[in-house]
Amino acid sequence: MALATRTDRKPPPTRTFWGSTVGKKAVMAVSGLIMLGYLVAHVMGNLKVFFGPEEFNAYGHWLRTMGEPVLHYEWALWIVRVVLLAAVVAHAVSAYQLSRRDLKARPTPYAHKRRRASYATRTMRWGGIIVALFIVWHLLDLTTLTVNENAQPGHPYENVVATFSTWYGNVIYIVAMLAVGLHVRHGFFSAAQTLGVGNAARDRALKSLADILAVVLTAGFVSVPVAVMTGVVS
Repeated sequence: MALATRTDRKPPPTRTFWGSTVGKKAVMAVSGLIMLGYLVAHVMGNLKVFFGPEEFNAYGHWLRTMGEPVLHYEWALWIVRVVLLAAVVAHAVSAYQLSRRDLKARPTPYAHKRRRASYATRTMRWGGIIVALFIVWHLLDLTTLTVNENAQPGHPYENVVATFSTWYGNVIYIVAMLAVGLHVRHGFFSAAQTLGVGNAARDRALKSLADILAVVLTAGFVSVPVAVMTGVVS
């Protein structure tokens, strides 16, 4: 007699979670917060450029030796890179799938236009694409030094100055940082709502915090190319 095939097997909890809209939003929120934490640390490191080449280059060397002697050379840096890459991929995939799910749920336009969304909300998708393309450029420019014509391996200060001594390096970076600011402004508040942090009493404070984070991060990142352009950093 043939064995009966079980059809009532439940899918793994992780698959059920990922398959749900709530799960994808949670993944998007958590991965976004991981990237936000990285941005805060990154801008603090970038601002060391104002203290001169010796300190900035020492910071670049420390990034490769942090964790020693427990970890080998660059191990901690690669751990950060892998975690960040996983966060970027999870964020992008969940955002894309949520977007596709939303389009399938309402294939025809609304009969009545909804209340006009904020500029950041309406540009989240394009902003995400701009940031993704910038990440590729940024890695080729200041990590692999592939597109940095005047790069000096082992001299991050000089490489930053070389990048922002070109008009296209400044344009690409500043446009991308403006997109990052808009993304943070909308994304931080959305993540708080998704994770259940927001409520009627906290929404105003969360929106204000989102605005402050966006402005501070954007100003911090943009200050570096502006400083190179104006000769403050050279």
